[in-house]
Amino acid sequence: MNRNRITPTLICYLRLIDYMKQPSYQSLYEAVVPSVVSIYRDPGQRGAGSGFFYTDTHLLTNEHVVRERDRVDIRFHDGSWETGTVVGSDVYTDLAVIRVTDTPADTTPLQIAEHTAYPQPGQPVAALGNPLGLDGSVTTGVVSGVDRSMPTSGGFAIPDIVQVDAPINPGNSGGPLITAVPDTAASGEEYPVVGVNRAKSGDNIGFAVSARVISEVVPELINTGRYQHSYLCVQTLDVTPRIAKANGLDTARGVIVVNVRQQTNGERLNPSRQERRVDRATVPVGGDIIVGIGDQSVRSHEELTRCLLTETEPGTPVMLDIVRRGQERRIKTVPAERPVAGDDRKRASDSSTTIPINWFDITQIMRLSTLSIDNRFDALR
Repeated sequence: MNRNRITPTLICYLRLIDYMKQPSYQSLYEAVVPSVVSIYRDPGQRGAGSGFFYTDTHLLTNEHVVRERDRVDIRFHDGSWETGTVVGSDVYTDLAVIRVTDTPADTTPLQIAEHTAYPQPGQPVAALGNPLGLDGSVTTGVVSGVDRSMPTSGGFAIPDIVQVDAPINPGNSGGPLITAVPDTAASGEEYPVVGVNRAKSGDNIGFAVSARVISEVVPELINTGRYQHSYLCVQTLDVTPRIAKANGLDTARGVIVVNVRQQTNGERLNPSRQERRVDRATVPVGGDIIVGIGDQSVRSHEELTRCLLTETEPGTPVMLDIVRRGQERRIKTVPAERPVAGDDRKRASDSSTTIPINWFDITQIMRLSTLSIDNRFDALR
């Protein structure tokens, strides 16, 4: 008897298993859409964006959806209306929270993904919201990439961005990006939120603020109206092979300090003050190279900005692993609070400000990614 023979029954069984693994977008939609809302900035106008229930009385959306508004009109999935109060927002992560009181009975908070449920490239996802004012729409795709950074017009970037190929159009902003892979063990819900839809760049490139950033920032927005961002007061470049070679490193890792904007408490970081030609490119030499922060390694500016957001607080000392003049050292520094400029969306007693966030065209993203990294000047810290 041939034990390796594949019978028709086995083929049918394998196909059944494969079918059962496929995402059920209809089930996802039915479970999630009652908790998705339309947000209107001005009476009588088409919806400015989307949002979803974060708690029984709080909606989560993008900051740019509610900018310069204290109160906005909310339309629930069942067609009923409520006026919500903006209780907190953060321009640097483009997140905002709206408080509502009278809500439909079938709305429930959506669970935010945790740890093992964080999205991975290739994972199927669905974006829900109200693109172009079309309530209750769903688009599907896969996670194209993770750990992206998305520039803002203020010179800082949102870390840990999720890139997807699901269509995200004007009006989708603030709606949930949902994993289509059930993860009841990790999240306690069938379909956890892995991001907040933010913007698109081209037909097949969309971006969402990650669940990791949501979990870090939103509780503070609810409790205090604002989020205080750590700031090392330096400008950096990713260490490329050319920069590594010029600075005597065996491998390309970390970020090199090219400018110090202001003095902070703790030991000062030294900027690069010289340049050198390596393989027909001019690169900085002599500056401190940050290779770790706290207990986390740093290989790029995306990792540094993510660690600053999730692992540090302004005014609290933090240890940095650096390479200085070819020698590895550990120094203690104290992050300041990131500077801000403009009108504030904060709802607490202290003053804070916002920087305008624009929709990003693919040409901006491509310009940043295709420029020689040796010549790219990065001001994201």
